[in-house]
Amino acid sequence: MNRSRTPARRWQIAGVGAVAVALVGVGLGVASAAEATAPTVNCPAVAGELGAVPAQAKAEIERNLALLNTQIAEANKRLITSQGEGGKNFIQNAILGPLKDKRVSTINRMATAIGRNAAKPVLNVDALATCSLNANGGGNAAPEPAQVPAGNAGGGSGDNAGGAGTAPTVNCPAVAGALGAVPAQAKAEIERNLALLNTQIAEANKRLITSQGQGGKNFIQNAILGPLKDKRVATINRMATAIGRNAAKPVLNVDALATCSLNANGGGNAAPEPAAVPVAAGGGANAGAGAAPTVNCPAVTGLPAIPAQAQAEVARNLELLNTQIAEANKRLITSQGQGGKNFIQNAILGPLADKRVATLNRIETAIGRNAPRPEGLEKFATCSLNG
Repeated sequence: MNRSRTPARRWQIAGVGAVAVALVGVGLGVASAAEATAPTVNCPAVAGELGAVPAQAKAEIERNLALLNTQIAEANKRLITSQGEGGKNFIQNAILGPLKDKRVSTINRMATAIGRNAAKPVLNVDALATCSLNANGGGNAAPEPAQVPAGNAGGGSGDNAGGAGTAPTVNCPAVAGALGAVPAQAKAEIERNLALLNTQIAEANKRLITSQGQGGKNFIQNAILGPLKDKRVATINRMATAIGRNAAKPVLNVDALATCSLNANGGGNAAPEPAAVPVAAGGGANAGAGAAPTVNCPAVTGLPAIPAQAQAEVARNLELLNTQIAEANKRLITSQGQGGKNFIQNAILGPLADKRVATLNRIETAIGRNAPRPEGLEKFATCSLNG
C-alpha cells in the first residue's frame, strides 16, 4: 500500500465536502429569495371617473374595464416571475412603464366610445394610467367593475351640448330654384345631386345629435358646418357643369348657397331639395331659339392614284375626317351659350383643324410608302362655320 497518497486524498475529500456545504448554502439562499413575497401593482380606479355611460357604449366600456383588470394581473405575474432580474430600474422600465402605456390606450378607447354618443369625458389620463407598487404584496383593493350602469344616450355639458334638450339642426339655402331651366340631357344628373344635398343635410343633423357636448365653442363649425359646406360646394358645382354641357352654364353664388346655419330649436329644413325638376324647352334659358351652326370643311380633292396596299388605310382616314366633322357639329349644339366670342374658335374649330392635319398627314404617309408622297394636304384642314 502506498501511504504517501493518503493525505492528498484526505484533502480532496475535505474540499468536496466544503463545496457541497457551499452549494447547500446557496440553494438555501435561493429558496429563501423565492419564498419572499413579490410586490404587486397598485393602479387608480377608472370606472368612477368615466361619468354617465351611454347605452350604446356600455358593452365596449365593460370590455375595456375587464382589460384593465387583465393588464394588472399580467403585471403582477411578471413581478413574481422576474424577481431578481435587472437593476434598480428594472420594474419601472420592464413592468410599470409598459403597463402605463397599455392603460393609456385602454382609457382613451373608453373616452372615445362614450364620446360617440354623449359628451366625451375629460380625464386625467396620465394620472389614471400611472400605477405604483404595493411593497407588501397586496393587490388592488377594488378591481374595475365587470358592469356599468347605462346613462342617457345624449346630453352632457359643454358649449355645444344642449344638455337634455333637442340637438340643433342645420338650415341650408335651397339650391334647385337657383339653377334656372334644366336641359333634358342634364335632368337625371341634377336630380341625383339634389338628392345628395338632402343626404348631406341628414348626415350633418345626425352628427349634431351624436356629438353633443364634444369639443369647444368652435366644434360645430369646424367639424360639421365647415365640412358640410365643402361637400355642398362640390355638389353645386357639379350641377352647374352638368347644365353647362347642354345649355348656358348658370352663374351661381356658390358660397352663399353652400353655407348652412343652425336651427337652434331642432327644426329641419322647411323645404328639402325636390326629387324631380322640370325640363327646359329648347335646351336651356340661354341656349337661343335658333338652330346651332355647323362646321364647313373643304373636301379633300386632287389625291393621286392610290396604291392597292394603301387603299384601306386611306379610306379609314377619309372616313375619320367625316367623324371629326360630326363630333364638332354635336359640340356646337351642346355648347350653345358657353364662353365668349372666341369660344367656338378656341374650343371647336381650332381642335378640329389639329385633328384634320394629323389625319391628312397619315393619308400622305400611307400613299408615300408605295408611290410618290402627295404634299400639301394640310390646306384642307381649316374649317369655317355654316351660320
